[in-house]
Amino acid sequence: MCAIKPGIPGLSDNIEVRSILGRFLEHSRIYEFTNAGQKEVWIGSADLMHRNLDRRVEALVQLEDKEHVSYISDLLDLYLLDNVAHWSLNGNSQWVRHFLDSENKPLKDAQDELIRRKNLRGN
Repeated sequence: MCAIKPGIPGLSDNIEVRSILGRFLEHSRIYEFTNAGQKEVWIGSADLMHRNLDRRVEALVQLEDKEHVSYISDLLDLYLLDNVAHWSLNGNSQWVRHFLDSENKPLKDAQDELIRRKNLRGN
């Protein structure tokens, strides 16, 4: 991963915050946890920020169906590839844009890839 990981040393060293922005403004949230080999995936409609939690009701739902968990996990894998354009939150709580590779060529657009996959499925 190319992002600098923010957090508390020894507690959240393995947490990376990444934002994928493209032609679709997305507000969905995906949370994936793996503990002792067991994967949990949760989805929600908005971020868990102070302004959202204090002034309105936000909900997260755990996905139970293994096919759904696998599908969403595959989406996360795409979004976390090193060659996908993204913003990352660094250790100083600043967003850093990653859109060019080491040869100054544009990184892949994850949303374009999702559209391509959808068109291949045809439904």
